[in-house]
Amino acid sequence: MTTLTPILSRNWDRTDSFTLDGYQATGGYDALRKALAMEPDAIVDLVKQSGLRGRGGAGFPTGMKWGFLPKDNPNPRYLVVNADESEPGTCKDIPLMLANPHVLVEGVAIASYAIKSNQAFIYVRGEVVHVIRRLRKAVADAYEAGLLGRDILGSGFDLDVVVHAGAGAYICGEETALLDSLEGYRGQPRLKPPFPAVAGLYASPTVVNNVESIASVPGIVANGAEWFTSMGTEKSAGFGFFSLSGHVTRPGQYEAPLGITLRELLDMAGGVRAGHSLKFWTPGGSSTPIFTDQHLDTPLDFESVGAAGSMLGTRALQVFDETTCVVRAVGRWIAFYAHESCGKCTPCREGNYWMVQVLDRIERGEGTEADLDKLLDICDNLLGRSFCALGDGATSPVMSSIKHFRQEYIDHVEQGGCPFDHAKSTLWGDRPAATGGNQ
Repeated sequence: MTTLTPILSRNWDRTDSFTLDGYQATGGYDALRKALAMEPDAIVDLVKQSGLRGRGGAGFPTGMKWGFLPKDNPNPRYLVVNADESEPGTCKDIPLMLANPHVLVEGVAIASYAIKSNQAFIYVRGEVVHVIRRLRKAVADAYEAGLLGRDILGSGFDLDVVVHAGAGAYICGEETALLDSLEGYRGQPRLKPPFPAVAGLYASPTVVNNVESIASVPGIVANGAEWFTSMGTEKSAGFGFFSLSGHVTRPGQYEAPLGITLRELLDMAGGVRAGHSLKFWTPGGSSTPIFTDQHLDTPLDFESVGAAGSMLGTRALQVFDETTCVVRAVGRWIAFYAHESCGKCTPCREGNYWMVQVLDRIERGEGTEADLDKLLDICDNLLGRSFCALGDGATSPVMSSIKHFRQEYIDHVEQGGCPFDHAKSTLWGDRPAATGGNQ
């Protein structure tokens, strides 16, 4: 597998890719016209047959989630798009919405029609103001063209779409915390069950899907389930964005079939930065167990990554070379999770706080080897015991880094400090030092 599959990113090099005219010039909204001529249940079945799995991290079958909506509930149905992308290293949905917002709008219209919803929300992280403006412009243009609103394209189907700006909380990426925030409450996870499909937004049946999941729907409707399953693997069908960042020659978005390997992606991205070698990497963002160079040939699909001891997650491939201190990197991630913990449950609120203290102590050279067991003990009290997946995710880099780099932790203890020159892991670390002045 050595080729990319530019589908969602096909027209990103067009100067008008984000406009309605630019999108329609390349077949945009043809899938919506086709969908409106189909029965809603037929679209749900089509998405089931395609094998599309949630692209937000969990990988739950999208069509199956749509099918969970109760048929006898008299309340309105809602579609909510989770665009609150904010995990360290994850950067696929924001560029997608910036370069091609109409594919998301079209996907929202098709998905809403399929689940018989007349109201949809796109919940966007509040800091990305440029994306919010572009999305709102795309929605406004779609209304003006009769692609949203009353009697869409003369089909009799009505749909209102709201682009909602969140307040910048990582926890609102968790679907029930997002729903609470959307309702005007403090963003904190809800106890499940009931699940959103039964009692979600305003206690009504609700589907919550990731941006990339919904954006993939128009292609499936336009080209069929067999087209989608012709890419990827048997159980992880289709394509997706692989976001390469860190110590890689050409970082960026690589849209490829699921099942591609990091070795293949690195070959296309020019490899690890010149003069250095791969040390560790994340297959799905900072909340997934880290991999090393031993996992270069692990197929990046849900099953293979899981079997190798990690999670595919959001396919945020953060690449670190040998100049990186793993203790420092993990410490920065856990500081993020401690800051972003909503505080609702004790294991996450206290566990992340204390892991920050222990990791900082080790990095300063003031820790002991017993601190490693303390970290693992804290993780044991976090994993599976927190209210939502934030606590579970925070244990991943800690436990996996101790598993793969235990000696590096011990070196910090025995040498009385970090053995790494942190400047060397920066982009300017290999440049010759300037002469004269302050160094």
